Amino acid sequence: MRRRDIAGLALAAGSVPMLGRAQAPEERLVLQLKDGPVTIQFLPDVAPRHVERIKTLTRRGFYDGTVFHRVIEGFMAQGGDPRGTGTGGSDLPNLPAEFTNRYRFVRGICGMARSGDPNSANSQFFIMFAPAPSLDGQYTIWGRVIAGMEAVDKIKRGSGPSGMVQNPDKLIRATITTA
Repeated sequence: MRRRDIAGLALAAGSVPMLGRAQAPEERLVLQLKDGPVTIQFLPDVAPRHVERIKTLTRRGFYDGTVFHRVIEGFMAQGGDPRGTGTGGSDLPNLPAEFTNRYRFVRGICGMARSGDPNSANSQFFIMFAPAPSLDGQYTIWGRVIAGMEAVDKIKRGSGPSGMVQNPDKLIRATITTA
């Protein structure tokens, strides 16, 4: 019997072995904001520890009801602090930096906030409104907005150079979905 005939018999019998491994569905983060959902594609290839941290905290419900405490027009919106002041974090240890040259801080990129220590990221994150090349190689990039940036654009802005927000908008709920 020729190979073509054997392959045809195998297909007809439904017994063709799988070639390679099936890929798991891609997980994404969805932030429910007052003006709609925001879908963020994780970037585990560049920041595996930070992506895992965001997933862990999301599954715990950590981000639900937290505020965007620092929002600077033309720059970014920052949240993820349980205190809402920019001084808090989770009960988990801080993360070592995972800087990349593959992505740049442009509109829709998600990065981890930190103190002056590059290895101090914990739970706070920010979403870029516009490019900020000065952040490249200085902060960890863990995701990018792929839908709903218009809802991010409507987050209430802060005032002054710090961008601290009075009566800030809340992140209503954060969930993990599969694509």
